[in-house]
Amino acid sequence: MSEGTLYDKVWDRHAVTELPTGQTQLFVGLHLIHEVTSPQAFGMLRERDLEVAYPERTHATVDHIVPTADQSRPYGDEAAEEMMSELEQNVRDAGIEFSSPETGDQGIVHVVGPEQGRTQPGMTVVCGDSHTATHGAFGALAFGIGTSQIRDVLATGTVAMEKQKVRQVRVTGELGAGVTAKDVILEIIRRLGTDGGVGYVYEYAGEAIESLDMEGRMSICNMSIEGGARAGYVEPDETTIEYLRGRDAVPEGEAFEELAEYWRSVRSDDDAEYDDVVEIDGSALEPMVTWGTTPGQGVGITEPIPHPDELPEDKRETARQAQEHMRVEPGETMEGYEVDVAFLGSCTNARLPDLRRAAEVVAGHEVHDDVRAMVVPGSQRVKAAAEREGLDEQFREAGFDWRGAGCSMCLGMNPDQLEGDEACASSSNRNFVGRQGSKEGRTVLMSPEMVAAAAVRGEVTDVREIAEVATA
Repeated sequence: MSEGTLYDKVWDRHAVTELPTGQTQLFVGLHLIHEVTSPQAFGMLRERDLEVAYPERTHATVDHIVPTADQSRPYGDEAAEEMMSELEQNVRDAGIEFSSPETGDQGIVHVVGPEQGRTQPGMTVVCGDSHTATHGAFGALAFGIGTSQIRDVLATGTVAMEKQKVRQVRVTGELGAGVTAKDVILEIIRRLGTDGGVGYVYEYAGEAIESLDMEGRMSICNMSIEGGARAGYVEPDETTIEYLRGRDAVPEGEAFEELAEYWRSVRSDDDAEYDDVVEIDGSALEPMVTWGTTPGQGVGITEPIPHPDELPEDKRETARQAQEHMRVEPGETMEGYEVDVAFLGSCTNARLPDLRRAAEVVAGHEVHDDVRAMVVPGSQRVKAAAEREGLDEQFREAGFDWRGAGCSMCLGMNPDQLEGDEACASSSNRNFVGRQGSKEGRTVLMSPEMVAAAAVRGEVTDVREIAEVATA
């Protein structure tokens, strides 16, 4: 194995050959599929009379179109039912394991893979979904791919890719009260830009990163793509290893210890050279929210919204349009921005620790009369675990709607959508115009704790104020 960064090591270990295009043909260790981007790829295989090469390396679930209020079949949406039926047929024909709703294992693809132990350090992971970067939290190289690439992976177990540069993003210090992984990645994207990572993969490092649990690391890696990076990863350590111990797809006993040694070996060398290094003081961060229509248009909860003229020239017009759409004024803060909807979910922030922390904020409070609030666990396993802890009762008593697992209101591909010009406090990853189902809708990205605070106050609120009230 070559020396250098984790990216170099894992890339070289999976390289099959160099292609005439200059790309590298990489062997794929784990291929995750869902109902939206896989049907066309399976159709391409049938047209060529090809079979799935490594069905045991592919795993399927359903997430984007599955309803969260009522998951009984057939689905009310004919298109959703057709996509679900086609996925069922494709995985049955190919012999691919399927975490369907009937198994109790269904959920968002980027929640299901890690919680079942399928995502492991030193692995190459691909999926027809841009937020596949999530799996990099384990020290894997994880890439979102397109339909033709899904076809290639199904047919050959390999994918053609161009190697990127590596930027290390070091987040130093200790995160303060109310500051989470979501705030860290929103600050990184604000600082480096939504296109700042083009041509790079991001290696997240530093004390603030190392202190995060696996769920926090997944939140950060999940949004790497929002910063333009091809992928993002955190080096595997003892936190990674202990998370994976005992998971479904992980061996036990001596075999596990041997595997753990390999996982440790893929860490970047101490003398590894990076194409760029960026350092951020994590102790200086505060809860973040977005004021605009891209994840890079963010601001600390006590900071003023920037005036477009203060921004680089190429970002000014976009900022003006965003501020007009969001109905915000430069110089004001986002605190007090009224919301109509509170959405706690998505592949960024719908894991058990996310729900626990939001429930702590909700405790002793009720959802504001003018807000409709929903909690959508990232998987059926997360939902069941939360219910064993009584989190569902806490949310219900406060006035939240407790839903089934799925992508839900993160995107408008299921019944969970914004209506008209509703403003939504969202723990998801994208605030593009129309992303949540309404072109007039307004999305404010924030952490689960901040979503909970907005739900009970009816407006964007510094969660640290709610915590003070709760402990007073």
